[in-house]
Amino acid sequence: MSEQPLYCPFFCEENVWHLCAHPRVAAAERRVVFISNPDRRVAMWGQKASREPRAAIAWDYHVVLLLRELGRAWQVWDLDARDPGPRSAAGWLRDSFDHAGLLPPSYAPRFRMIDGPEYRRHLRSDRRHMLRPDGTPMQPPPPWPEILGEPPACAPVDDGSNLSRFIDTVDPGFLGRVFDLRELGRWLKSEGPDRA
Repeated sequence: MSEQPLYCPFFCEENVWHLCAHPRVAAAERRVVFISNPDRRVAMWGQKASREPRAAIAWDYHVVLLLRELGRAWQVWDLDARDPGPRSAAGWLRDSFDHAGLLPPSYAPRFRMIDGPEYRRHLRSDRRHMLRPDGTPMQPPPPWPEILGEPPACAPVDDGSNLSRFIDTVDPGFLGRVFDLRELGRWLKSEGPDRA
């Protein structure tokens, strides 16, 4: 890829928002995938933030981009992974969560998948989730402006941020479709390259 996508550590939802509009993926079918669970504690392997390459890290949530070009299988861009991609979605799913069954159920992932253009249109994040109680940032914010899209019809009123609705991987009443790990694996198989 000639031009690298915009990236700021700890702002995966914004990184993916920008990546979703990158010229390299413009012709591909795009889906944004939020990874979390009701406890906001998901174990993932293969992440750069882990001090040990073979150890898991627990994210409160994470966001990746699924993309599929005509006649090809789904691929994943996980900008926080040791192998950011794009790479096989099935391989990424296996490498990121293959050991999840060894941990308590409170670490099991759930997923909210949203159409890429719909995500670009409706994400609203004023970055309050990255502020301490005294208002200071927990991590340096990105150099670009806050992303304040239009509120979706299913949630027309908000207070400047709907990020928590995207992170909610249980509520079916918001945008996208919700999966558990097994369901997402089955979906990826059923949506293979022969379905493009």
